[in-house]
Amino acid sequence: MRAEPIRYDCDTLCGTWPARAELDFRPEAVRAKLTAAGIETGLVCSGRGAWFDDIDGNTETLAAGPGFVPVGTINLRHALRAEAELDRIRAAGVRAVRLFGPLQGCEPVFPGYRHVVDEVLARGLLPLVEGDIRSCWPAFADRGARVVFLDVHAYHLADFVLLARREPGFVASTRLLNAPDSIETVVGEVGAGHLTFGSRTPLHDTSPAVLRMRHARLSDADWAAVTGGTLEALLKNRVKP
Repeated sequence: MRAEPIRYDCDTLCGTWPARAELDFRPEAVRAKLTAAGIETGLVCSGRGAWFDDIDGNTETLAAGPGFVPVGTINLRHALRAEAELDRIRAAGVRAVRLFGPLQGCEPVFPGYRHVVDEVLARGLLPLVEGDIRSCWPAFADRGARVVFLDVHAYHLADFVLLARREPGFVASTRLLNAPDSIETVVGEVGAGHLTFGSRTPLHDTSPAVLRMRHARLSDADWAAVTGGTLEALLKNRVKP
């Protein structure tokens, strides 16, 4: 089992998550969980923005502190103010935006969802997308988009590989790729540039994703890409001057 640090986790949360009030979402508690698992930096997004108010949630995210890269969010049910909020968080240094489509009851075919995707991509921000890859992908296809799909499941591995063959910027989180060979299959079929580590700490237990990653049968170069290099390249390439 590999013991090297995991440089980036694309999927961490903080702040408020009312459906799981028993969990500790304070930034310092999330930071402690990541550190204990050997994860150096988390891309963090406040649950307040997902559940209640995107502006207050984004302000909470920006205050999360060291050890995190802030990720903004937009209320997909209130897309009319998306442009102003995206401009505000981009000016504050945010480089990625998380879309909570299923939680907010907003399907990828809805006009508001499409509008937000257009505005996120136009600003060079990296979308982190929740939801079934089989329904989310058309909103990002055939436009050179670089996007991380957070909920790619091992059961849908073939669908993701087929999409990644035609879309160089499509990347999956490892969180649900927990079958014995799913991580190795993605890397073998389309390369480590299509995969990045994610755990969904603290909403989910950090350990399963970490252990699957540390036991993955990858070369040193591929392991380094999946645990940091892929995501680092996406973040550097997304923000336009």
